[in-house]
Amino acid sequence: MSGLRVLVGCKRVIDYAVKIRVRPDGLGVVTDGVKHSMNPFDENAIEEAVRLKQKKVVKEIVVASCGPAQSQETIRTALAMGADRGIHVELPAGTEADLQPLAVAKIFAKLVEKEKPDMVILGKQAIDDDANQTTQLLAGMLDWPQGTMASVVDVGDGNVTITREIDGGLEDISVSLPAVVSADLRLNEPRYATLPNIMKAKKKKIAKMNPGDLGVDIAPRLKVLNVVDPPVREAGEKVPDVSTLMDKLKEKGHL
Repeated sequence: MSGLRVLVGCKRVIDYAVKIRVRPDGLGVVTDGVKHSMNPFDENAIEEAVRLKQKKVVKEIVVASCGPAQSQETIRTALAMGADRGIHVELPAGTEADLQPLAVAKIFAKLVEKEKPDMVILGKQAIDDDANQTTQLLAGMLDWPQGTMASVVDVGDGNVTITREIDGGLEDISVSLPAVVSADLRLNEPRYATLPNIMKAKKKKIAKMNPGDLGVDIAPRLKVLNVVDPPVREAGEKVPDVSTLMDKLKEKGHL
């Protein structure tokens, strides 16, 4: 099977190695002056699309990102990995934290109408909100079958076979195209963009638009009331023998 068009999502998030700090007002986390990068699960989604293109299954890869002006850097990274062109749905600076999965799904549904892809591949979740909702919401809006948390993707003649981890083992499912798929970290090992491909990516096209152009209302439906740091873990205590350990456990009510 050849000639598929794939739409892939890529989100700009705080880098996974950054130590998160809660804002003084307790309504979010500090993002100013903090390193950002592509959501790791989205890297897996892009890598899988590129591998399918290398197998001649996919003809064109379109990447899309919703976020501030800096999201173009994330799109350029995806283009350097092997995507063909990008779409940037730009948000006003400082409002990206209010963009919720329902609004993202609505935006992608409109992009599907415009681009008419045969498959949408998204990361199963973003590491900033850990929602794991956009794929499912989008599939419902489009009335397309979905294959979530994929660790193996095999595209056949008009269908996609997906292996996904479940409690106690693995599950294989087959869905017909067009379909929405979400990528797990075990799906692949994302490649590093080479310098020549980074230079080529600068010449690839990125279409710019905003949610209003797509007729999407991105007003948040949920309100964050408070964000707090996790409790500080207490230091451990060494004991000389098992008898003392048992006494300590009884003292703390664990036995």
